[in-house]
Amino acid sequence: MRSGSGSGFLSSRQRRWAWFGFLLAAMQAPLSAHLLPDASWLFCLCVAGMVATVIIADDAQRRRPATAQRPYSE
Repeated sequence: MRSGSGSGFLSSRQRRWAWFGFLLAAMQAPLSAHLLPDASWLFCLCVAGMVATVIIADDAQRRRPATAQRPYSE
């Protein structure tokens, strides 16, 4: 599942739970919008957006190349 040589700040288990939470919140938003008369479904979108931001940041850190050791120049 890892595509880069770097490692992200989420473990694989935390990453799976983040994806599960994102999908759950994203699927709950349209259902809440249909069933509830108020605009509380917007909270689901905000939570899904924050979780998506964390997943994207973890992806970016995983895809960043590992820092190379520079040889000492004398």
